[in-house]
Amino acid sequence: MATTASRKGNTAQLVLGSAERLGLPILFVALILIFAIHPDSRDAFLSKANIDNILAGQSVTGIVALGMVIPLTAGYFDVSIPAIAGVANMACTAAIVRHGQPVWVGMLVALLIGVLLGVVNGVLVARLKLNALIVTLGGFTVLQGLLNQYSDGATITGVPDSLGNWGSLKWLGIPRPLWLLFVVGLILWYCLMHTPFGRQYEAVGSSEGAARLVGIRVERLVFLSFVLSGLTAAVAGILLTSRSGGADPTAGPSYLFPGLAAVFLGATTIRPGTYNVWGTILGIFFVAVGINGFTLIGAKPWVNPVFDGAALIAAVLVSTVIGRRRTSHAIVVEPAQPDVSPMSIGRTSDSPTDRPADEPSEARPAKPAPTATRSQ
Repeated sequence: MATTASRKGNTAQLVLGSAERLGLPILFVALILIFAIHPDSRDAFLSKANIDNILAGQSVTGIVALGMVIPLTAGYFDVSIPAIAGVANMACTAAIVRHGQPVWVGMLVALLIGVLLGVVNGVLVARLKLNALIVTLGGFTVLQGLLNQYSDGATITGVPDSLGNWGSLKWLGIPRPLWLLFVVGLILWYCLMHTPFGRQYEAVGSSEGAARLVGIRVERLVFLSFVLSGLTAAVAGILLTSRSGGADPTAGPSYLFPGLAAVFLGATTIRPGTYNVWGTILGIFFVAVGINGFTLIGAKPWVNPVFDGAALIAAVLVSTVIGRRRTSHAIVVEPAQPDVSPMSIGRTSDSPTDRPADEPSEARPAKPAPTATRSQ
């Protein structure tokens, strides 16, 4: 009897796991098929120009979203990343156009500013223990105000062709911005998944208390996560300069909700229950294809924010519902001695563990719903 129940539990876990991992890819393919056969969108949707536009146009959003993944892996929100990308975009353009500096100097200035703003966030959150969401949301607002003050609300143009044309060219038939997105994604994926450094990040994101017990320097890792997210945002800002040929002070905020939607959609697939690189990239293009297809069908302009918001809500809802269903099918097992070494903690589990009860929750993001539960 117990064996039969155990087998049923294993089958249920397998089915739920497959549904969770493959749900978003299946929906993505279904969305493509719908727009590919719809009479109002099929010709334009399948055109080479439209496909190139989707692939290249979402690269900036994708890099912004990957920047969000870094602190989220450690358990902290950073919503200032789109604003930092906007500042880097403006700094790069202004250094080249207004101050007559070479392109490489403008790019270096943008990278340094991104790192500096990441350092500020890291100090406020990791050292001074301020609420990460409040700090970065406040920083987002401050940076947007400073951008408008510096530019008088006007767009700056005149970037040299050596930089301005880069974002519109291809390599091996694939838009260069897409190559950059995958290079950034590959580097981040390797660092988070295949290095002790990345496993320690996941350990901090799962439980700061347990991470401290095994000797992980939590504050240093949290600080570094904000620095790296600032650097990633600066890369997105430079790419934005190349794509637009200038700097628009209002460009940054437009990447916030698409980026968040992609990150949370990504947490429902590939490695369900965790923020991950390839799931995030898939989420970016899922949202982009949806908006593009509905626009071609003739949807009104309001479909863009509605789809972004609906995708974000749906991602959290699906992750939570499937996580609860998994909990109801949990298998009772004998308690095992946990391996809590810095090298192994967070290495084999795809789902974050609960945080200590005494840990302040308001400064931490809600983790995606766990994908597996072990009843003690």
